Amino acid sequence: MSRAIKIILFLVFFFIFFEAGLFASYTIVTQQPPNPNDLIEMQLNGISSLLNLNTPKIATQNNLEIVNKDEVANALEAKTGVDGINLETLSAQSYQDVDDENITVNITAVGYKDSQSGTSSNTSTIVIKSNETYSITATAMAAPATDGVKINVATIVITSSRIIYNKQ
Repeated sequence: MSRAIKIILFLVFFFIFFEAGLFASYTIVTQQPPNPNDLIEMQLNGISSLLNLNTPKIATQNNLEIVNKDEVANALEAKTGVDGINLETLSAQSYQDVDDENITVNITAVGYKDSQSGTSSNTSTIVIKSNETYSITATAMAAPATDGVKINVATIVITSSRIIYNKQ
């Protein structure tokens, strides 16, 4: 037998054993008889998705420059109850095109609460808490500006506020 015929026969037998294993494992896992049309269609969809790699699968966020950082920081302070926002960590990202009239942005920032001290109500001990650092995430609407985006502070909605550091 020629070498080419051996290779073709090997591939045919490999395909047959692969399909038989697929049908057997489907029967074992689902405890139902396999539907050959659905299994073959599933395989073809998987192969076609592997071959179609030139289309982007995940949208990337655009980092945007915030024009009105002070207003946004004050609004975040008021809505979260922190004492301050680190302006260097204040950033906005969006999946939308910057040329749109209204842009939905995700805002992230680091906030802090100053150290607190006082006496406990039950005992006469003095309680001192160190500075607390918070990670703040919010969403808002923004409009394009010349150097970035201007965030509408009335539309800011806090999505999460987590303590990063609180050592007692």
